[in-house]
This record gives sequence, structure tokens and C-alpha cells, in this order.
Amino acid sequence: MQSLYEWDFESSMIKNTDKKKFSKTVLDNITKRNIKEYGFKEKNTRFVFDTINGIFENFEEINSKIKKLAPEWPIEQVTIIDRNILRIGIYEIIFDKKKDIPPKVAINEAIELAKTFGGNSSGKFVNGVLGSLYREIENK
Repeated sequence: MQSLYEWDFESSMIKNTDKKKFSKTVLDNITKRNIKEYGFKEKNTRFVFDTINGIFENFEEINSKIKKLAPEWPIEQVTIIDRNILRIGIYEIIFDKKKDIPPKVAINEAIELAKTFGGNSSGKFVNGVLGSLYREIENK
């Protein structure tokens, strides 16, 4: 989450025609620095990079889901922390090919991240968006 937050903040400042390629390099460098700084174990490092790469590869689809599930909140107006917690949750629920994390666990973890790092209403917002996604998936 920390790497995505920093990357999202930095990416919003870039005025570059080749933004996507540049952004991937920036995201990888931020992630490597955070892994080194916080001393992740090898197993956790793989998990972090799998998640980061999966979010990046499915970035547009994930953002489309956020827009659909929270139509009254333009994605640019969702706080950076909430936006990236939602990206992680949506990735884990829909796009993670390993399916290591059950949807309800992914939702609960996202809510806890939002309560810890977000604003006063972040937990409710994340719960509402991811809960809607879960109900949508369950109804298919």
C-alpha cells in the first residue's frame, strides 16, 4: 500500500507522453526501496511484487470498477490512500490468479487498512465499495 500511495502521488505530478512506461519504472523502484527499507522476507517480497505487478497490469480495469462502484465519487476526488486500498482489494478479489485470499478476508483487510491509515469515513467507504463488488460477484 505504501508503494502504491507514493507511486500514485508521484505519477500525478508527471507530465510525460510515455507516462505508463515511466510510471512502471518508478513503481518498481519505489517498491524495491520499501522492501529493502522494511526488510521483507523472500516469500513476502514475491507476494508484494505479484500484487504490485497485478495491479499495474489491470490498472485501467481496476479504476473502471472503482468508478462503477462509487459513481458519486470521481476517482480523482477519492483520497490517494482510499483509492489505493480499493485497488489492492479489487485486485485481490477479481484479478489475483492464485486466489490465495478469500474475498471476505480481502475486504476485511482493506477495511482495517482504511481505518488505520485513512480518514474518519475511510473504513465505511472502502467497506461500501468492496461490499458492492462482492455482492455483484456473488449474484453472477
